Parts: sequence; C-alpha cells; structure tokens
Amino acid sequence: MDFFELDLNVDAEFAEILLAELAEIGFDSFLEKEDGLLAYIGEELFDDRAFKMLMENYAARIPLSYGLKKVRRQNWNKEWEENFHPIEVAGKVYIRATFHDPAPESFEHEIIIVPKMSFGTGHHETTSQMIELQLETDHRGKSVLDVGTGTGILAIMAKKLGANRIHSFDIDEWSVENGRENYELNGMPEITIEQGTISSQEPEVFDIVLANINRNILLEEIPQYAAFTGEYLLVSGFYEQDIADIQAAAETAGFKKLKQISKNNWAAVVFRK
Repeated sequence: MDFFELDLNVDAEFAEILLAELAEIGFDSFLEKEDGLLAYIGEELFDDRAFKMLMENYAARIPLSYGLKKVRRQNWNKEWEENFHPIEVAGKVYIRATFHDPAPESFEHEIIIVPKMSFGTGHHETTSQMIELQLETDHRGKSVLDVGTGTGILAIMAKKLGANRIHSFDIDEWSVENGRENYELNGMPEITIEQGTISSQEPEVFDIVLANINRNILLEEIPQYAAFTGEYLLVSGFYEQDIADIQAAAETAGFKKLKQISKNNWAAVVFRK
C-alpha cells in the first residue's frame, strides 16, 4: 500500500490544532519538524475533497504552506531517519531508534522504536504524557491492555515497569506488524498483538487499560473499556477542553478521575474503577 505525505509548514501554535483536524479526516501518522509537521495517510483512505476544504479553511485564517506527494511504503524508513531524534520523558525514559547511541546511564528505561507508518514515537504530547502517567502507576505483576497500540510504545513501557501480561491491538495491519517488530527489538516477544478493535476482543479483565486515541473514539468506546478494566484506565488523545466530556463518559461507566495533566493544550487522565 502506498501513502500520501503532507509536508505542512505552519507556526507551532497551530500545528497541534491541524494535527487533530488531519486525524479527523484519516491521517494517522505524524512527525514533528521545526517549521510544522509531516502527516501520512494510506492512499485508499485519502479524501481529496475533505483535505482541500480543510486546507482552504485554515489558509484563509493563518499563514501556512504545504506540499502533498505520494510515497511508497518502503520509503518510510528514510523519512523516519531524517526526522526522528531521541526523546526524553520525565528524565526517566529515553526513546530512540536503532541508529542512535544507547541511552545515557542516568535514564532508568530505554525504549527502541522503528515506526514504519504507526503513530506513537513519543514526540507527541499525548504519547509522552501517557508514559508520564504510566511511570506514576504501579504496573508490577499487573495485566495490561493497550488499545490502538500504534508502535507498541506504551505496551513496551508497561513491560519495563513490571507488567506480567500485556495484550495489544490496532485496527491497522501495518501497526500490528510494527508493534510486533518493536516488541522483538526490545526483547519482549511475549507481548501479544492482533489486528482488531475493542469490539473484537475476547472478554477479559485487565488491571490496567491504556487508550491513546482521540476524543470521539474515547467517548464512544469508554463504556466498552469499562468491561475490560479491573483497576486503572489511562487515556489521552484529546484537548484540555475535552476533559469534562471524557470525565462524564468515564464516570457514567463507573470510573473516578484520579489525576489529569496537560501540555500544549493536549491532556491525559487517569481514572480508577
């Protein structure tokens, strides 16, 4: 499958908003750059009309420029190596690619990621904030379900924090392929992964459920997550102004909010059953 690559030049204050808007029309892989972002979408998912309407709407209000081109799947690693830099989370987690030097000794955890076309490198605030909340949540001996796993980075973090049973899934075939590769790369082949949705999962209760997706999917699926959650539900992928709606859905499903954090208007929340 081929992809479209959007090379968007826009001020940082608008980049996060446009990322969310692009995600709403099917773009699902992103890389930040100094003057904007790169966004990717599968060729068969690309809606030319919706894309042009979105760009025209924002171009009328803010300074931006962009280029759109088709890229073959095998070119992804080249794009990755040109744009990816190691990430540090909370001074404890060092996320890098195979071509970077190993983590400095001061870091407690190192995660190695090759992304292919999957979201979840740690660059985006939603992913890094999920990791921050994981660091504060006791995973030792716990079972974990990673919803919409992307690169598998949150599942890998769960294993490093002591979880003993981790299952992950994603709707996208290439994310499943990528997650499996990253589990092997980090010496964690025992983490299970499959292609599917929350509705296709076999009924099972996990101590911790992780879901870094987006506002609309969370609002729709939180009642389903409740059936899989034994103790903690960690969620992100939405703005600060969406917290009230997310919290209301979670409380209706039997959860209580424990903590919320935010960065650059992106939020993450921990709920307890």
